[in-house]
Amino acid sequence: MSARLLDGKQIAADMREEMRQEVADLTNLGIVPGLGVVLVGDDPASHSYVTAKAKACAETGIFSDDHRLPASTTQDDLLALIARLNRDPRLHGILVQLPLPRHIDENAVLLAVDPDKDVDGFHPLNVGRMIAGQPTFLPCTPHGVLHMLARSGITIEGAHAVIVGRSQIVGKPLANLLMRKNGLGNATVTVCHTRSRDIGALTRQADILVAAAGQPQTITADMVRDGAVVVDVGVNRIVDASRKKGYRLVGDVDFETVSRKAGWITPVPGGVGPMTITMLLYNTIESARRQV
Repeated sequence: MSARLLDGKQIAADMREEMRQEVADLTNLGIVPGLGVVLVGDDPASHSYVTAKAKACAETGIFSDDHRLPASTTQDDLLALIARLNRDPRLHGILVQLPLPRHIDENAVLLAVDPDKDVDGFHPLNVGRMIAGQPTFLPCTPHGVLHMLARSGITIEGAHAVIVGRSQIVGKPLANLLMRKNGLGNATVTVCHTRSRDIGALTRQADILVAAAGQPQTITADMVRDGAVVVDVGVNRIVDASRKKGYRLVGDVDFETVSRKAGWITPVPGGVGPMTITMLLYNTIESARRQV
């Protein structure tokens, strides 16, 4: 068996084409969706990610207000900037790129973002709304995974979904969304983590297996049921002297062996990553639509 690719890159491109029309319609009503982005420090991965977001905004017609600050920025200065962005009527969404330098309290920063502009879906108020099933901004990566599955024709309802990883950003919110009573949910969900016994025995039960452990090649072929849908959320850099940059990107799944056993699989890169950025745009447009 050779797995079919879950092409997040193409699905994201299709969704952004739809968004261009939505942005044009809002612009005709005098509302240009706006996103404020704050990056603190010199993390290469964060810089690359923010650059990709700025490009995606430009392609869809969203106004992007980027703030790139040195790692020495104080917490008070960062909070003052967020307060200004909260008051800026041009901005419908605010993204503070994580991780932040160690001297800055991430929780304090996340709490400072206006929940009505929290397009990352990280504010505790929006997390609570999500768990309660109320309208809110949904976290971009989990929401993107669901849209990627649905647009690929994969049935979520009634499936047994197993998630490896319990992070606040992916594992926990994805488990909640998969259980929801709607067209993108109604799955039976199992969450595995570092204290789970015999993870392979659990992952082999999965119709849909999501790897979000943050460790390269955590999922091997012997842990996957024949024909399963495998979604690899991980993005890890490993040394590769043959590459110009000296490294290559791999996921949490041993792609080469698992792809010969799974029915569907996401590549890394080009799988979940483009969907994450797309759902950030989705939330920003939704925030702007609320003004209409």
